[in-house]
Amino acid sequence: MPHPDSTDRSALVLFSGGQDSTTCLFWALDRFASVHALGFHYGQKHAVETEQARKIAVKADVPFEIIDMEGTLSGSALTEHEKDMSAAHERNEDLPASFVPGRNALFLSTAASYAYNRGIHDLVGGMCQTDYSGYPDCRRVFIDSMQTSLSLAMDEDLRIHTPLMYLTKAETWKLAADLVTVAGCDVLETVRVMSHTDYNGDRSELHEWGYGQLDNPASKLRAKGYREAKEKGWV
Repeated sequence: MPHPDSTDRSALVLFSGGQDSTTCLFWALDRFASVHALGFHYGQKHAVETEQARKIAVKADVPFEIIDMEGTLSGSALTEHEKDMSAAHERNEDLPASFVPGRNALFLSTAASYAYNRGIHDLVGGMCQTDYSGYPDCRRVFIDSMQTSLSLAMDEDLRIHTPLMYLTKAETWKLAADLVTVAGCDVLETVRVMSHTDYNGDRSELHEWGYGQLDNPASKLRAKGYREAKEKGWV
């Protein structure tokens, strides 16, 4: 059942087709009266995620659009495919090479504009500062600052929901399992089989945690979280 405070509201989900945003999509479907999804193509190495996003949106009967931003973002192993995905970032050794400078700021600003023109005041994103790759634009303080700035820019109250913000990856798997069935979909199985995380775009082999190989940080984190959730009896 939708949350009583949101039965008459629509939400826009920033939807990549990855584990986190897919879980958030179903969280939003369970909570809001109607849901739209917005994806971004920015030259990411694992562009197969957007194809998976399309398939998941069709399955969940969610309107979905992809905005082409290729060439806008750079300085990351995700956008410069010859770079080592497992290395430190070339401009800040405390960050992983997969960090895309300005990505969430750009995505949230674009999503806010898209939502404004459709009368939507609630954005949903999969940002998480508990069990993440060290991206500074996934922190709660950044999201709060964007919510304030975008509300001022639009002269309307804008809410940015981040249901995974304080969850470990194992707890994110649990959330998918706890949602059970939403929009006619088995949420856990949809996340497990249809969502895509592997930074190298590999979908050649299905494991109990999903498709991919353990040769990149994203797949390792996803697999580790699933294993921990399974040990706790959550999945």
